[in-house]
Amino acid sequence: MSLLPILEFPDPRLRTIAAPVTEFNDELRQLVKDMFETMYDAPGIGLAATQVNVHQRIITIDTSEEKDNPLVVINPHIEVLAEETERMQEGCLSVPGFYEDVVRPNKVRLTAHNEFGEEYTLEADDLLAVCIQHEIDHLEGKLFVDYLSPLKRNRIRGKLDKLHRQKV
Repeated sequence: MSLLPILEFPDPRLRTIAAPVTEFNDELRQLVKDMFETMYDAPGIGLAATQVNVHQRIITIDTSEEKDNPLVVINPHIEVLAEETERMQEGCLSVPGFYEDVVRPNKVRLTAHNEFGEEYTLEADDLLAVCIQHEIDHLEGKLFVDYLSPLKRNRIRGKLDKLHRQKV
């Protein structure tokens, strides 16, 4: 396994819309393992393949405290199950060091495939529901900063641009 480099906002590659996975093979399963290793090392609770510059509809999630409940989400589809929304502070491995409140539906039904191509459905609420929606946004080329005011988004972009220039 190996750690993968995580793209950071405002990298334009984060705006790429991911393509569906069509082959469930050893290469895919290795990518999933590498994504989990990268996510846990970062540390984070979710990682979309777009964030590691792989533009396929693949997500890894683990919202457990013990980091022992990994969820592989491939070619996801969600359905909102409740009108209620929840305001939750979100962060992102591609927007390091920034946390802002985002409002999302608090209960969804996820239909997806695992790394072996087996389809499953699960109902999620609270943190898991938010995490699923956040990561699916990545597959659509959307970031949590897109839910913020232009002023906040531009402030974050400016600070990260400055940090990136200092690294070069």
